[in-house]
Amino acid sequence: MAIDIPLLERICKAPGAPGFEKKIRDLVLKELKDGDLADEVRVDSMGNVVALKKGKSAEKKTMAAAHMDEIGFIVTYIDDQGFLRFNPLGGFDPKTLSSQRVIVHGTKDVIGVMGSKPIHIMSPEERTKSPKLDDYFIDLGLPVKEVKKLIKVGDSVTRDRDLIEMGECVNSKSLDNRVSVFVLLETLRKLKKSRKKPDYDFYAVFTVQEEVGIRGANASALQIQPDFGFGLDTTIAYDCPGAKPQERVTQLGEGAGIKIMDSSTICDYRMVEFLKNTADGKKIKWQPEILKAGGTDTAGLQRMSPGGSIAGAISIPTRHIHQVIEMSHQKDIQACIDLLAESVCALKGWDWSH
Repeated sequence: MAIDIPLLERICKAPGAPGFEKKIRDLVLKELKDGDLADEVRVDSMGNVVALKKGKSAEKKTMAAAHMDEIGFIVTYIDDQGFLRFNPLGGFDPKTLSSQRVIVHGTKDVIGVMGSKPIHIMSPEERTKSPKLDDYFIDLGLPVKEVKKLIKVGDSVTRDRDLIEMGECVNSKSLDNRVSVFVLLETLRKLKKSRKKPDYDFYAVFTVQEEVGIRGANASALQIQPDFGFGLDTTIAYDCPGAKPQERVTQLGEGAGIKIMDSSTICDYRMVEFLKNTADGKKIKWQPEILKAGGTDTAGLQRMSPGGSIAGAISIPTRHIHQVIEMSHQKDIQACIDLLAESVCALKGWDWSH
């Protein structure tokens, strides 16, 4: 079954740096409304989109979280020549900024390029050093007067790269975490088409500001207070040349990742076993995931309510994370949709006491 590439492309393309998620939020709201995918939809004060799919019972609550924000930048200074300085919003490996186009979201969108000192005039010492974020500036190709008409300090900046298909894979900027936004929307669509009701009221939450500290998920979980939580995010697939077997974390094409732990969460062992059992029972391909660095919205789901929740995560294996060439396998994406849809409809049938 082929995934909806045009929808995923639109989701990845929509800008939304942390704290500036309006355009991707508007897209999510339109998809929810046009597809009639939820019984209730609201936007909370922080900007999280909360879509409620009523279940067979309101005795307990289930919540899944997929963050809408993408790593980006914020303009901090415009110099006398019209070049921009910036701070990152989210984690960046500085070397990935070389040769990149960006979009500065001012009074209108303006294309810029990441500039730095040419190698031709670097000293021998400079050539051997790893680049730093403050080695870069944004060049808009405009005179300073024009720049200051269009751009101000505090404007957001996102990266510019289209989604393409490569074999059975998709390649784009911001698959982290727009692919999970796609998974959550398509899970709601699958539930509607199948006419299956979740066991409990299901809150599908599209969160903000994950890349700067899991902030939106914390606020949403505090309000919803779920009994069961499913984090949705990408994870490392380092199945590339030079990788040691223990460094791979996951591999493309080997199915949905079932998280066991990352640096912010040790997933509830009951949820881990439930997800494995559900995947096996429905013949959904899966693989275990242990990530020694990095965290996800799962942490907020697990801990931001009295007594916590029984929480775990479904992860989409992704190569080249936090670059503009992130890559995921379409079959893994579909496996994640299938696993989440089946799981929210199987919670009552599992013994949570063991």
